[in-house]
Amino acid sequence: MTGPAILPGATLGVMGGGQLGRMFVHAAQRMGYSTAVLDPDPASPAGLVSHRHIQTDYLDEDGLAQLAQCSAAVTTEFENVPAPALAKLAARRPVAPGAEAVAIAQDRAREKAHFVRCGVPCAPYAVIETPAQLAAVDGALLPGVLKTARLGYDGKGQLRVKTRDELAAAWADLKQVPCVLEKLMPLAAECSVIVARGRDGSMVNLPAQLNLHRGGILAVTEVYPGSVPAAAAGEAIAATRAIAQGLDYVGVLCVEFFLLEGGGWVVNEMAPRPHNSGHYSMDACDLSQFDLQVRALAGLPLPQPRQHSPAIMLNLLGDLWFAGGETEAAPSWQRVLALPGTHLHLYGKQSARRGRKMGHLNITGPTVEAARDTALKAAGLLGMEAF
Repeated sequence: MTGPAILPGATLGVMGGGQLGRMFVHAAQRMGYSTAVLDPDPASPAGLVSHRHIQTDYLDEDGLAQLAQCSAAVTTEFENVPAPALAKLAARRPVAPGAEAVAIAQDRAREKAHFVRCGVPCAPYAVIETPAQLAAVDGALLPGVLKTARLGYDGKGQLRVKTRDELAAAWADLKQVPCVLEKLMPLAAECSVIVARGRDGSMVNLPAQLNLHRGGILAVTEVYPGSVPAAAAGEAIAATRAIAQGLDYVGVLCVEFFLLEGGGWVVNEMAPRPHNSGHYSMDACDLSQFDLQVRALAGLPLPQPRQHSPAIMLNLLGDLWFAGGETEAAPSWQRVLALPGTHLHLYGKQSARRGRKMGHLNITGPTVEAARDTALKAAGLLGMEAF
């Protein structure tokens, strides 16, 4: 991906109309770009705020032609956009991230092979695509987690197994699709790192982010000095940069890590896009992950972002809209927003449902203690479990 920078006034396209696309669109529009979104949903959060919404399937030839015709460059907002669609667009326009990087992120087996090539440690694993591979699994990998190689996110397509019989039953439950079995590791915590890499190979990163998942979905992210042990943070940042470099990546990339009991860490997975765990950057940094996504796509300079405030992000799921029972009712935003340092970001989704990502709340403060105190108060007002 080469060529002159794409300056404000041009149109930037995005494949996918979800909340990440919406926040990309807002960042691009603040900088003076027009935007175009391709998404089949007439009420997609990004489509509703974009200058143009191309309402077609991601592989629709006419829709892709329209997006290529009106956009100076195109990005993606979720990893399951078909890689062939990105390849088709790339024949006409700069696309970042590229189809090959997205294809690797879409396949756990290829993803883990890439981590190994980059010298980044991952949990011991085996690829299971055939009955023979199932029978040959090393018993040392049990207990483990069986994960579908493709189309798994937010804990979906994952089953814990303790024995060979459970492994065989789990693979049958998953319809014997290609899977990866990972050894279950003793986890102390989870963290992630977001990098942005430009066309010229320049690379910057946000700080390492401490993440808490509940039910396989990110619930809380904390980012301040010491939230992730300094040594592990530095190693995770170096590993993320190596992964991006090995892909010749252009754009924003998030890599998730497991911190292990007794020390050490392993890589978990990567996302070729902005990530929930980076949402705090919208209010705690001088450049957010979405600002970086715009700059990387447009070929603009990538200064190192600076975090100016300790920050905590609370992920707002649709469950909060049903705290009082089965009738949908919005949380008490007035009480939450009375707390100092609270920043509410709702995604414009027309209805809530349990498990659906409806928005996030960023909390910043002058000190770590102040930010945590406010975040815990906000969580209590929202009916969220303390952390």
